[in-house]
Amino acid sequence: MPEHLYRLIDEVPIVLIDQPTPEMLRDLGLDPADVFALDEICGLHTGIPITEDSVEFSGDLPTVIHLFRRGLLGIASDEEGRVDRETLNREVRITILHELGHHFGLEEQDLDDLGYG
Repeated sequence: MPEHLYRLIDEVPIVLIDQPTPEMLRDLGLDPADVFALDEICGLHTGIPITEDSVEFSGDLPTVIHLFRRGLLGIASDEEGRVDRETLNREVRITILHELGHHFGLEEQDLDDLGYG
């Protein structure tokens, strides 16, 4: 990862959990019972993007980037469940950059255009 991005990451906690919570899935407009969604979601940015941050949001929960082990391992695994470390490392990097993009106010189309979709 580029060196200057490490300074940005220092400002936003990154939390690794097994999978999105039902509340996270509902917030994304997904059915918590949809097991396929659990296999596909690798990360989530929660909080206010810095482009929208102001004193009005001072009582809101802090910004956090969540990484989801289940989605990341699902993408990095072959049909027999063996994890390819190179693929896993690439997906973790892409997911962190994708979620940092949301932190800086980028939309999904912007991230797709940058190759972090």
